[in-house]
Amino acid sequence: MDNDELLSTTRSVRLKLDLERPVEPEVINDCLRLALQAPSPGNLQMWRWIVVRDAKTRAELGRLFREAGNEYLASLPGDIPEHSLRSGRFLIDNIERVPVFVIPCVLGRPPATVFESSAFWGGIYPAVWSLQLALRTRGLGSTMTTYHLTREAEAREILGIPEDVTQTCLLPIAYTTQTTFKPAQRRPLSEVAYTDRWGG
Repeated sequence: MDNDELLSTTRSVRLKLDLERPVEPEVINDCLRLALQAPSPGNLQMWRWIVVRDAKTRAELGRLFREAGNEYLASLPGDIPEHSLRSGRFLIDNIERVPVFVIPCVLGRPPATVFESSAFWGGIYPAVWSLQLALRTRGLGSTMTTYHLTREAEAREILGIPEDVTQTCLLPIAYTTQTTFKPAQRRPLSEVAYTDRWGG
């Protein structure tokens, strides 16, 4: 696929994850090497990556993910159409069956100011997106999830993460059951982009 197709059709994949097909370690390593080429504030490279393959560890994290995910769904207004929640429910119900989790982390804890926070979070998410794009080019899918972060301390204990390291998300990764994806429905550029000032 060309670059425009890659950028416009890389989706958050949940329902189309192949839960039975193993994912080779070298494929994940290749994608992570590409992710490490993402911009890094001050070139400090404060990121760390935990690749979880062990079934017991995935089950323990999956329990946290499921509890938090079900609590979130229960808190939503009752008028949300079920079809809008279907893929999320599927992932919550099957999270431990996904063959690989990647948990991107940042050394340190989130700072208090907007200025410092921008660099803190901005130093990891470009690399996460690069990882997701690299996965897509190899036939794998992922989605950036954060449910387990409501149980961050428990997840830290499961994974042996030091207290001064911040988990930023969890990427469930698997091969996809289809190879083609379409661009998503998005608001037109004229509604979301301004010239020179807000609303311009």
